[in-house]
Amino acid sequence: MEPQEIREEVKEELEKEEKKESWFGYLALTTVILAVCATLSSFKVEHYSVESVLNQNMATDQWAFYQSKSLKGYLYELQKEKLELELKTIEKTAPGPLAQEYSDRIGGYGKNVKKYEQEKNEIMQIAKKHEKERDHAQEKRENFGMAVVFLQMGILLCSIAALMRKKILWLLGILVGSVGVVYFANGFIHFLG
Repeated sequence: MEPQEIREEVKEELEKEEKKESWFGYLALTTVILAVCATLSSFKVEHYSVESVLNQNMATDQWAFYQSKSLKGYLYELQKEKLELELKTIEKTAPGPLAQEYSDRIGGYGKNVKKYEQEKNEIMQIAKKHEKERDHAQEKRENFGMAVVFLQMGILLCSIAALMRKKILWLLGILVGSVGVVYFANGFIHFLG
């Protein structure tokens, strides 16, 4: 063989190799995209974890406040019932100004009982709002957490594909990584049930 023919043959072989491995550029791009999504998902997992804990703490504080108001309202209710029983006895034995004073106090205690009931309802609404926000944050955290898992698996498969020069592993990495991208997108716009 002449040197010119050898050069042409080597050139053809190199071109064949380049064509065979032209998917490497796409492999690198795929890996970068999956890595960026995985990084952002990791940040979102942390964010929603913190948000979930904060909302749980705020809900717990509100429920403790609710219990405090319940106890105070219950004490007023007990005092009101006690005075009502005493008033019945006083009306039979000594009607007059003392009975009126008891009636006034009973009315005051009744107002306090109503006030505490109203405050309890307001506190309960706030606590339930924080619980709802906690649940929402947990749902978001779970979506981003699943995204991290699948994106990392996709990155791993793409890395192995590059090392082994196996296109099928890259395609499998794209498939697994795509599941991660779906979870990633779902974390933002919640389109899955």
